[in-house]
Amino acid sequence: MWGIELMRSSEIPLKRQIYLAVRDQIINGKLKEGEALPSTRVLANVLHVSRNTVNEAIEMLLVEGFVVSRQGAPTRIAEGLSLEVPPVEEPPKRVESPLSFLVDFRTGQPELRQFPRYLWQQISQKTLSEMPHDLLGYTGPQGLPRLRMEIVSWLYRSKGLSVDPEDVFITAGATHALHVIADLLYEDGMEIMVEDPCNIEMLQTFINKGYNVQPISVDEHGIQPDKLKGKSSSPVYITPSHQFPLGGILPADRRAALIRFARENQSYIIEDDYDSEFRYYGDPVSPLYAMDSERVIYIGTFSKVLFPALRIGYAILPPKLQQRWRFLRTYTDVQNPPFEQAALAEFLHTRKFDRHIRKMRRLYGERREVLLSSLKECFGEAWHPWGDAAGLHLAVEFPGIHFDESFREKSRLNRIRITPVEHHSIQKGMHVNKLLLGYGHLNPDEIRKNMASLLTYLKEQGHYE
Repeated sequence: MWGIELMRSSEIPLKRQIYLAVRDQIINGKLKEGEALPSTRVLANVLHVSRNTVNEAIEMLLVEGFVVSRQGAPTRIAEGLSLEVPPVEEPPKRVESPLSFLVDFRTGQPELRQFPRYLWQQISQKTLSEMPHDLLGYTGPQGLPRLRMEIVSWLYRSKGLSVDPEDVFITAGATHALHVIADLLYEDGMEIMVEDPCNIEMLQTFINKGYNVQPISVDEHGIQPDKLKGKSSSPVYITPSHQFPLGGILPADRRAALIRFARENQSYIIEDDYDSEFRYYGDPVSPLYAMDSERVIYIGTFSKVLFPALRIGYAILPPKLQQRWRFLRTYTDVQNPPFEQAALAEFLHTRKFDRHIRKMRRLYGERREVLLSSLKECFGEAWHPWGDAAGLHLAVEFPGIHFDESFREKSRLNRIRITPVEHHSIQKGMHVNKLLLGYGHLNPDEIRKNMASLLTYLKEQGHYE
């Protein structure tokens, strides 16, 4: 009846199948307004189901207003429910990505195979079993107090940074922190001054919020503060401890100049400290935040140092911004889940985190040396590294070779994942001879194999003789 076909092996209950079939025919106009439904007895007999099943389906239609019923009268189709069927639009063609890459020099990817999963599992089980019941409710927009205290302790022992736990706000990673900060600081027509080149994906956060981007050129030492003269009192987004993507460390005189600019213009510096834990000669660089906690917003993350799926980062905020931050978090996503926060707090407290960082620093340092030796073996002296010995990628200049966005896209089609610096440049044409080689996720044999394959590909494409 009415073209209703029931699928008795389906996980959808029969009553809902009946409801859906009748509802859809009402919406598409096959059942006209005012038309009477057969009695529940007739429907049950025709569909070979119990009368109770039909009654429950009709009740669902009544509750949602698709049919109307009066005592002593048949149930009828309600008025005004027919909708025209929109024209079918051809779906856009999907660009299929390769299932795997033959060469993969992606940036920002840690070595996931070395993460102590069993230890993390033990800690997670322990913290979950010991977690007070009140932490299963709403715990507020700032994050678990214990995790904030452990982050403060880690920053002090690793970077000599003294921070009040009340100034620390837990986020779902660095990107999430930037989203909140972009809302926090935004005013109509506001500009954001950023390093050029910079992380183009992070920059998109500000663009999506309506900021006008003002690029400030970068040299081998980082952003050039003298180019801020005459600019508005807008926030400045920087990566001073390991400039992304070129890798420079911002020297003290430039840091002081940035602080003076922020103070004179009553603006803020957004410091993204995305991977300074991994520095291979000497200690990690001290954050810019240490020079002025009133004008610098510090962003840290655990995605690069542990694993990206752990969506936990943090922001250290000047007191003036904290009430507004709490408001924004409360009325957007409220809070981070407590379980991973509790596990990470324990991981930090037991110093298992410290040991993991030391282990990975040694491993990444060795891999960087393998990358450098592989570059020399494959390319001789026809290349030049940029930046400090730090992080999970290396910016490499190849004089005389041109790498632009079309090179990147063509490489991906050939199952080679590699990013030109030009991809992260706002003003094009200044870094066309540089590539970014991510190595953190590659073991020594993979680095050598990838480098040899890259050389072969460049020769095949006529980029290298």
